[in-house]
Amino acid sequence: MLSDKEKEAILHIRDYAAEAQGFVAGMTLDAFIADRRTYLAVTRCLEIISEASRRLSASTTARHPDIPWREIRASGNVYRHEYEHIHEQLIWGTLAHEVPKLLQALEVYTV
Repeated sequence: MLSDKEKEAILHIRDYAAEAQGFVAGMTLDAFIADRRTYLAVTRCLEIISEASRRLSASTTARHPDIPWREIRASGNVYRHEYEHIHEQLIWGTLAHEVPKLLQALEVYTV
């Protein structure tokens, strides 16, 4: 059984993941690179996902060993403190490959 804190975190992860995907819907990588506003909005969504993932219990994350929880949690520090090293291609790849896996893993929760 999920705590209220975990339920809220899962909702935030889902909502911000979907929002980030919506921001880039129909865009190419080149268009994304050229659109600084979208890049910043998506990066903020990923930062929130990172923070929300820290609110999940070890037992919840253990149910999804294929999700790189440690990296997700750590990515927020990169977005906040090492932002000059984040390239648009990295964010794009995260959206294309990791966010869909994350959303699929969280589909099992009805919160």
